[in-house]
Amino acid sequence: MKKTALLFALFFLCLIALVAEAGPVRVVSQTVGTDELLLAVADPSQIAALSHLAQEPAFSAVAAEAKKYPQLPKNCDLEGALKFAPTLLLCSDYSRAEIVAQARRAGMKVIVLTRYYTLQDAYDNLRLIARELGPDAEARAERVVADCEARVAKLRERLQGVKPVRVIAPSTYGVIPGDASTFQDMCDHAGAENLAFTLGKLHGHAAPPNEQMLIWPIDRLVLTGESLEAGLATFRKISPYQYMAAVREGRAVLIKPYLISSVTHHRVEGYEQLARALHPDKFQ
Repeated sequence: MKKTALLFALFFLCLIALVAEAGPVRVVSQTVGTDELLLAVADPSQIAALSHLAQEPAFSAVAAEAKKYPQLPKNCDLEGALKFAPTLLLCSDYSRAEIVAQARRAGMKVIVLTRYYTLQDAYDNLRLIARELGPDAEARAERVVADCEARVAKLRERLQGVKPVRVIAPSTYGVIPGDASTFQDMCDHAGAENLAFTLGKLHGHAAPPNEQMLIWPIDRLVLTGESLEAGLATFRKISPYQYMAAVREGRAVLIKPYLISSVTHHRVEGYEQLARALHPDKFQ
């Protein structure tokens, strides 16, 4: 059995070598973030397969577009990825370490993204991938960056002089985002103050100070989900949120689920959506 698996893997590695020698780039993406970056810059013929979550609208900003391409199976190992004969594997530092190590030992080109907290990180990752795909991809990357910069500048102008709305992003997982998080980046661009950082001094995603949170001057909760009422209903049953005035009074805003943790340029949509929810008068 082991011998058969080894021969199978060797076959696909030989196939990869032949494809690479012939020239065309074939990319397999392992994460939703790399899916979004790849689809923004690649020629369709360069996309061999996307992650197993690529077509899930709760997680992906490009779910509809992703339906045009093959997907990796859930819990895909290197052998599963090799079936698509990739010449380049896109991963993040939260990808399964053994897959990255095995791919590198096999001589495959692997890009592992390690920074994604800020919009500049997203630009850097977009350009990094584009360089591997060629001049056309690099030109597409620069157009994406220019579009995002124009939207951010317009949003900054709209929000000039606003009083930041004090917010938190509650979670059912026992942690909430402080600084060094995509939520903090969203707040920085949307006229919001993330109290988990400014009062709680939380770094990254950390356990909240439950008792202290009860006296934080929270103006709005930032929730995700199908509806605002459904989101609030969840936290009306969970301590310490159920004791907060903001929860009892329904002071919350809703954004699309995939935006609150976006690690790509699509986060600009999150800036816009949160700003519009917190400062509606600036968008009339």
